[in-house]
Amino acid sequence: MEFARPLLLLLTPLVGVVMWVRFRQGGDPAALRHPRLGLLGEQSTGFRARLAAMLPLLSGLGLVLLIIAAAGPRVAHRSEQVEGEGIDIILSLDISGSMRSLDFHPLDRLESAKEVIRGFIDGRTSDRIGLVVFAAKSFTQCPLTLDHSILKGFLDEIQVGLIDDGTAIGLGLATAVARLKHSTSPSRTVILLTDGVNNVPTLEPETAAKLAQSLDVRVYTVAIGREGMVPYPVDDPVFGRRTRQVETKIDLALLKRIADLTGGAMYQATDPEALQEIFRTIDGLETARYETTVSTWYRERMIWFAMPALLLFLLEGLLAGTWLRRVP
Repeated sequence: MEFARPLLLLLTPLVGVVMWVRFRQGGDPAALRHPRLGLLGEQSTGFRARLAAMLPLLSGLGLVLLIIAAAGPRVAHRSEQVEGEGIDIILSLDISGSMRSLDFHPLDRLESAKEVIRGFIDGRTSDRIGLVVFAAKSFTQCPLTLDHSILKGFLDEIQVGLIDDGTAIGLGLATAVARLKHSTSPSRTVILLTDGVNNVPTLEPETAAKLAQSLDVRVYTVAIGREGMVPYPVDDPVFGRRTRQVETKIDLALLKRIADLTGGAMYQATDPEALQEIFRTIDGLETARYETTVSTWYRERMIWFAMPALLLFLLEGLLAGTWLRRVP
């Protein structure tokens, strides 16, 4: 708390002077004059009389509160110039069936990607980040937000099977770009993570890339896994879950074209350590300085002191005129 007019607080010692004068004048001249008061015997001061003598304390405290109120107490939120880094990023994550491949031991491709993404989110405290998922279709799992705890909660809910199986890279990219269409950030970025080949002809990836280019959205493409035979879990109704080798393909040339067209870069991760290194690289590339002014505003607290002061003055007047009234 601070005061708008702190010099007025220097008046507080005068209250002590006023109180001293009032107590000095409190001994009123005797209402009864008699040449031999000893005949009346020793008299003791009653409880109400003692209370009446203390009434000036109420107005004294009220004066102190009024001085504080006049000094303008307030809670200030300071104006300051803030510099930082902040951009808008959409993560577009493939959740097709091939993301269950187990070549990212001990986790599968999807869980490894989610773990690295969590660390990436934790390191981008000033950025708005959103999340898009795609397989045969795509949808926004979480819009752009600074509340990264909510974002990570949505990330944790992602699993293979939420969408019909397939790999619609074009749709996944277009949905991510659409989330950045109205962004006013100095830098807008999509990080597209996939392990397959576009096999859903709804929207061509090149068309989505041209859309990103027209909106000045930079796209980083990340190929997860390696091509060829990889371990894949299979649920057998008799023998339970087993692992067998399946062949996977990744359209690296397509991912390279998308990145080149939008001014980004293409990476391939064949193990968890490589995936972490890729995200560290992107983290270092995607920075944007900003400077903003935080305005000062105040919450006035004068009423907190003025109202009790008035109530104390009113209370003294009521008591002095009723229950504690002196009768000559």
